[in-house]
Amino acid sequence: MTDLVISGGRVVTPDGVLDPGWLEVENGTIAALGPGYPKQSGAPVTDVAGAWVVPGFVDIHCHGGGGEAFTDTDPRRVGTAVEAHRRHGTTTLLASLVSRPVPELVNQVAALSELVKDGMIAGVHLEGPFLSAARCGAHDPAILCPPEPSSIRKLLAAGDGAISMITIAPELDGAVNAVRTLVDNGVIAAIGHTDATEATVLPAIDAGATVATHLFNGMRPLHHREPGPIGALLDDPRVTVELIVDLVHLHPTVVRLAARHAGPGRTVLVTDAIAAAGVGDGVYDVGGLEVTVTDGVPRIAGGGSLAGSTLTMDAAFRNLVQGCGLTIREAVTACSTRPAQLLGLAEQTGSLSPGLAADFVLLDAALRPTGVMARGEWVK
Repeated sequence: MTDLVISGGRVVTPDGVLDPGWLEVENGTIAALGPGYPKQSGAPVTDVAGAWVVPGFVDIHCHGGGGEAFTDTDPRRVGTAVEAHRRHGTTTLLASLVSRPVPELVNQVAALSELVKDGMIAGVHLEGPFLSAARCGAHDPAILCPPEPSSIRKLLAAGDGAISMITIAPELDGAVNAVRTLVDNGVIAAIGHTDATEATVLPAIDAGATVATHLFNGMRPLHHREPGPIGALLDDPRVTVELIVDLVHLHPTVVRLAARHAGPGRTVLVTDAIAAAGVGDGVYDVGGLEVTVTDGVPRIAGGGSLAGSTLTMDAAFRNLVQGCGLTIREAVTACSTRPAQLLGLAEQTGSLSPGLAADFVLLDAALRPTGVMARGEWVK
């Protein structure tokens, strides 16, 4: 562990910005922080004059990066994807899996659960196979199926507590009961890839669904006479909404409208990144489907649907501020604090507070990362 003092930066805390401020790291945790400049402590001082010091980013929806997808559960390959995102400031990450047959997912979840125990990833997110074929996006429609109780039981058993979230289309047979089962087992029930009407979405929210999987994308569009899932999810104070802010999935005006309406307490930025994140253009496999990445935008081969993104959380943070006009503090809440709260990790990470893990990112004036610390160790 690196014991040191960060001094002279603009430190973003839950109570405001310390400008200048200092932060002391001891044994992998934030020991203290305050305004101005630190008193002599014996620890080496790193001067970061002018840099923003923000909490490490928390990504609750990510399929891979660095050329690797989480569907390949080999620890070395998973580690490559995790490290690719860490270099961009993501210090806590859920491994998202695309739709596959349930027996295959059971094996993937069981393997990833060991990496949750090791602390490499914070949990597992299943984006499917319980999705609508009408809004399947980059999920193979031949694999999609209703959330039968036996399937849910097998997946939860394989995860042994490692599954953090499962996305479900509420119009499927048994969906509302599945939501109740997930909530009873401490799993976040998310709504996504759905063609449901508002009247169909509301019972799932009443049953305990609390997240909108990449709001707007993979959903029946908002209509002034039928709000559909977008209206229901965005307007309900019980639901936190994911936004993919790569400025491709969503127009900046749409981002502003959603973030302003949901407010900091219900807005979370996610990458939905595939293996291409941090690598570049080319042809990739996403859940058995061929995906072509051109100019950083992944689509189903042949010019089809968007297929995730090549986004990293530092770029999402930057886009939210520079491209959409939100504040630094709002971006910190959306990229770090609120997702950590959602995962039940607020006492461990997600903000710069004494006693929490030393997870933070140094950003220059252009909001590009110049340093990343995870659990008290520099990773960039």
